[in-house]
Amino acid sequence: MEQLSQIGIIPVDYAVLESFLDGYASPRHKIAELEKSGKLVRLKRGLYVVSPAVSGKLLSTELIANHIYGPSYVSMETALRYYGLIPESVYGVRSMTIKRSRRFDNSIARFDYTFCNDEYFSIGIRQEQQEGYAFMIASPEKALCDLISYTPNVRPRSVKALLLYLEEDLRLDTEAFYEMDAEIFRQCSEVSKKKNDLINLIKLIER
Repeated sequence: MEQLSQIGIIPVDYAVLESFLDGYASPRHKIAELEKSGKLVRLKRGLYVVSPAVSGKLLSTELIANHIYGPSYVSMETALRYYGLIPESVYGVRSMTIKRSRRFDNSIARFDYTFCNDEYFSIGIRQEQQEGYAFMIASPEKALCDLISYTPNVRPRSVKALLLYLEEDLRLDTEAFYEMDAEIFRQCSEVSKKKNDLINLIKLIER
């Protein structure tokens, strides 16, 4: 239907949908009908996205992640995979937030949000522009810092252990790693709860 196709792939809340459907006697019933028929996809209570079958466009899980819970930015393995720095497909979408940690499951994916403080949050994030939309995502450097800082069982306490983690566990593109900006590692290390582990990133990239 034309009204929905105009929305495109931008997630919209209930109030916006009602305004698009105000020509119907009961927009609420129409929204329920559209969801039941698969033309609308519920992301969480009160938040929807138009089905690709209607919009004619592929959904962006990164954009959806920003809208489900925010302020947030896509990070960790999700961002590293987005940049092509790790080979494996990633299950779910991982993000950082200054609000409490949360998880949302819907028919699109699992969306995980990890809490970090304001000072750490603002380092090394960027707005990624796509055709008709944009989303917030960690730089490759910040995604790596987030992964090390906020994954409980990851503690590469020496430079040698860190290199092993990057090459064998993550299977990170090490050539790309050595082109990364050490200044972002340095800024993150100053406010991270795993300061020494991030300092090892600096030692590794500068050696």
